[in-house]
Amino acid sequence: MSQKSEELLTVLDAGSSRIRVLVAELHEGALRYRAHSVVNAEGMRKGLISDLQPASRAFNHAATEAEQMAQAVIANCVVGLGGPHVRGVNSQGGISLGNRLREITREDVRAAVDRARSVSLPADREIIHLLPQQFILDEQPGIHDPVGMVGNRLEVNLHISTCSASAAQSVITCANKAGLEVTDTVFEAIAAAEATVSADERELGACLLDIGAASTELVVFFEGAVAHTAVVPIGGDHFTNDLAVGLHMSVQEAEAIKLDYGHCVVTSVPSSNELELIAGGTQVIRTIKQRYLSEILEPRARELFHLVRENLRQGGVLGALGAGCVLTGGGAQLAGLLEVAESLLRVPARLGYPVPLSRMPDELIQPEFSTAIGMLLYTHRTSVLRAAEDQGLRAKLRAIFAGSL
Repeated sequence: MSQKSEELLTVLDAGSSRIRVLVAELHEGALRYRAHSVVNAEGMRKGLISDLQPASRAFNHAATEAEQMAQAVIANCVVGLGGPHVRGVNSQGGISLGNRLREITREDVRAAVDRARSVSLPADREIIHLLPQQFILDEQPGIHDPVGMVGNRLEVNLHISTCSASAAQSVITCANKAGLEVTDTVFEAIAAAEATVSADERELGACLLDIGAASTELVVFFEGAVAHTAVVPIGGDHFTNDLAVGLHMSVQEAEAIKLDYGHCVVTSVPSSNELELIAGGTQVIRTIKQRYLSEILEPRARELFHLVRENLRQGGVLGALGAGCVLTGGGAQLAGLLEVAESLLRVPARLGYPVPLSRMPDELIQPEFSTAIGMLLYTHRTSVLRAAEDQGLRAKLRAIFAGSL
């Protein structure tokens, strides 16, 4: 294990059903796939950690497998946060620059953002992301980067993504127990969008739905910025559990049948199609109509998108989806789900496959890896931006000191 940990980027996607670790290396400034691991989640319930010990064991198992594949020591990671405890809120704030026109600096931008972020939050909430939507300079809106412009007053419209402090700390504690230092946290929907939603879609307006096992995280983009984030408490496991109850079988058997034969639109399944339910791998216990599966799955699919539509309506962004809707995550591949989305949201819908990294195996270019791949892309992009800002600040300081000599 000769590779230095500083040259690696590692992300940990702690889902309700699977723990995924993805490792990339920086090669000539670009990300290159190095290793990954996928293990069954333990100690998780409804997107939250319910038992620290088994959860930390699963984290450790995933990290160890990734280390062995990467042949390197993994010392730190970025973790994804999701689940019903994540919420978003829009805020506005600004600063006065004085009576005379002057140039906007990066420090002015930070001061305006700090003023906008000073909203009253409950004691148990903490901020995950501060995402500027637009800057307003002397009542001129639609500015993305005001640095270098001149004016008297700078305001910012800001989207603040928050989470439960205790839920976030539980994930961090599990990672620490697994020997990993957590360097940052990312809302899973924002990460998934990084890997699946194009710049044109963000500009026209698009909703990304990351359908996990226990919940569906969503983020809406409009005019290139995050306009809304939320979580709907329905995921792929709800479809599976409905089948398990309706067919009187185990959850594992129901999951297999859902993936192989499930469809969310009853009328799309020929009425003559029949399935043989087999026990013990050989014995046929009964025969059912394939449409019966759809009669169980379609109401749950319609409930999911009714909740999504109502959430978007309350957020004031239902009419802002000019580019439509993108479905990703492990639960997004259920047949017929796109048709239900288009029917209830009344916009085009597509399945979101992640942008592959260099040297990445083809089997990882699947919706269930969108969050992990997006976390790598997001972390790399933000670190490059921070480095550019720091370099600019150092150059200014050098110029100041050089002028004083």
